[in-house]
Amino acid sequence: MRHLFTLATSCLLLATALVVSGCANSEAAPSPRATTAAEGTAQVQPPAYDGELPLNKLRLPDGYAIDVFADGLDNARSIKYAGDGLVFVSTRSEGSLYAVEDVDGDMRADKTYLLDTGLNLPNGIALKDGHLYVATVSEVLRYRDIRANLRAPGEPEVVYAAYPTEKHHGWKYIAFGPDGKLYVPIGAPCNICDESGYANITRIDVDASDPEPEIVAHGVRNTVGFTWHPETKELWFTDNGRDMLGDDVPPCEFNRVPTEIAATPAAHFGYPYVHGGTILDPEFGEGRSEENYRKPAQNLGPHVAPLGIEFVAGEAFGGY
Repeated sequence: MRHLFTLATSCLLLATALVVSGCANSEAAPSPRATTAAEGTAQVQPPAYDGELPLNKLRLPDGYAIDVFADGLDNARSIKYAGDGLVFVSTRSEGSLYAVEDVDGDMRADKTYLLDTGLNLPNGIALKDGHLYVATVSEVLRYRDIRANLRAPGEPEVVYAAYPTEKHHGWKYIAFGPDGKLYVPIGAPCNICDESGYANITRIDVDASDPEPEIVAHGVRNTVGFTWHPETKELWFTDNGRDMLGDDVPPCEFNRVPTEIAATPAAHFGYPYVHGGTILDPEFGEGRSEENYRKPAQNLGPHVAPLGIEFVAGEAFGGY
């Protein structure tokens, strides 16, 4: 068995987005959050796909196909497959949270449930022990026993509410690690700045009565995709590089956190002092040495804004 990882660069991201999004339907616009939660009016039937997306322009390897799974979800941002045809979807700018379900097994959603709305840039979604976790700008929310409560999930529990409130890079990707803890990034509140308490990846124990974030990686400008190697259990993450240094620099990055240095000062990946492992920042790099920071596992293209990352076991994506 071999493992390979894929980065959701612009082309792959487009393909992913087309599966869950499409043109918004004004008739299915969400009602206010309190009304939705209290009255249980969350089920919305999606419109039939009208075929307007140019799926035929996407080039796929032989044996692969692409189609629309669910439609009418305005600004679908992140998805989480829960098994048995159930997919959770966050819509960052709309501020809503959905579940879409393929009931008959034909690879198209038959039901859409509006779980919540009025959220502050909801982006990251994760599942643990049957509960749905959602990250907004400053909070981590929990919807208990979500599969049994799709029609009326009720008000979520607040797991943690003290993350920074700045919206610049404030939306969050989240995922549970092999240690059972929830990993939550805190993006830099700027293009380039040196602000304490930002540009890192944290983890919290969602089962603790009073969880306190622990930093596992420093110097991370803005990661919106990470996962763990299935064998070594090391954290791998993408990082979006700074702007305003030109079209060709600096590179975005693909990084890993070796298990033995996690949560120590050694796990610093350079921002805002060093970019791409070798480029000293013209404003914040003076007096710094590139040798004091972790080198990227791989430099990517400048301004490519890498997003999702997955390890794939087996041969399904062999050669790609």
